[in-house]
Amino acid sequence: MSLKQKTGDTIFGTILLLPSILIVGGFIFLPVLQSVFYSFYNFKLTRRKDPLIWNNFENYKNLIDTGKLQNAFGITFKFMIVVVVVVLILGIIMALLMNQGKSQNRVKRSLALLPWGTPTVIVALLWSWMFQSEYGVVNFILLNLHIIKEPISFLVNPDTAIWSVAVAATWRQLPFMFIMILAGLQNIPKEMYEAATIDGASSIQNFLHITLPFLRNVIRSSVLVAIITNFKQFPLFWTMTGGGPMGTTETLAILTYKNAFVNLNFGVGAAVATAWLVVLIIFSLAYNKIFKEVEY
Repeated sequence: MSLKQKTGDTIFGTILLLPSILIVGGFIFLPVLQSVFYSFYNFKLTRRKDPLIWNNFENYKNLIDTGKLQNAFGITFKFMIVVVVVVLILGIIMALLMNQGKSQNRVKRSLALLPWGTPTVIVALLWSWMFQSEYGVVNFILLNLHIIKEPISFLVNPDTAIWSVAVAATWRQLPFMFIMILAGLQNIPKEMYEAATIDGASSIQNFLHITLPFLRNVIRSSVLVAIITNFKQFPLFWTMTGGGPMGTTETLAILTYKNAFVNLNFGVGAAVATAWLVVLIIFSLAYNKIFKEVEY
């Protein structure tokens, strides 16, 4: 009787999940598989009527021979690492400052979440205006503080373009990291700090031996989300720089878009997308294996 009931529950649960499975499969897994398939063929939108012919990894070979794939990987990883590290450090600092239990902190917490609720394209346009060389507020402040002698074209300068986008990305993503870490801080038992204080532990020792260990799982999950978000970051780059100047901000997402929807070469675009999808999956699996979840 119990076996029949278990089988019935399984069938009933599968029926309830079937619409979601079909939606996810149709709009996510199927396009991904189709993209992987196209990456091995010379598929161009301008020549759709031509038969699909296996090109013996030619799309991948051309990307590697021209150096575009390696360059895009380098830019993407550099951007991702910088933004994730800065967001994590600032998020921990903000969470520690806000975790005081004062009533006025509720208003500050609400205001701190505003960048996270702002659409990414709006953030890109906002920071593009702020970085503008003639009337941008960033140049205005730096000039008045006598840090620079003349306005800087942040978004068209190869040396500053990617860092300008990184600033916008940090401002946009910091609230998420902050609120996640703050939630983790509020779940740490106060008795742990009281016992440590009685034993004569300093604030730094409390942070290193109580706060960080208890925040391990929260940081692990939040950092993984931040890594994935920045690895596939597209709206900020496309709106602020378009992959320029001189390809210094041409990330994997930008390279994929340019090949597929600007050059209309779906085969090459799919090859780029497949390459960084595989790397992202491997990286995520390795990350989860190294930083295993800890049970308390």
